[in-house]
Amino acid sequence: QVQLVESGGGLVQAGGSLRLSCAVSGRTFSTWVMSWIRQAPGLEREFVAAISRSGGSTYYADSVKGRFTISRDNAKNTLYLQMNSLKPEDTAVYYCAAGPGLSLRVVDEYGYWGQGTQVTVSS
Repeated sequence: QVQLVESGGGLVQAGGSLRLSCAVSGRTFSTWVMSWIRQAPGLEREFVAAISRSGGSTYYADSVKGRFTISRDNAKNTLYLQMNSLKPEDTAVYYCAAGPGLSLRVVDEYGYWGQGTQVTVSS
């Protein structure tokens, strides 16, 4: 069983920064490709970023490239998302997710999800 718990969301003004964390239980953290996925009200879930098992490779949606940075600490079983230059359109519930990494930009490929953390960016 894999359990994921996000933290770090909140309310921030446009142009500000937030750092999300995702604590993952279990000893198998380093075997999972990890991702951040978000869902805005009334919209479908959207891939944001993913990171390989070792952390050596990262992948981003075009909408966040250059502003967001995904990272992981396998010794601490923790995934991070540093979000800079935030925009109102980044407002969403952000989920961390774990998966096999076969199609890491495909939201449905991820089998384990956290409960989500709300990020609200005011204009």
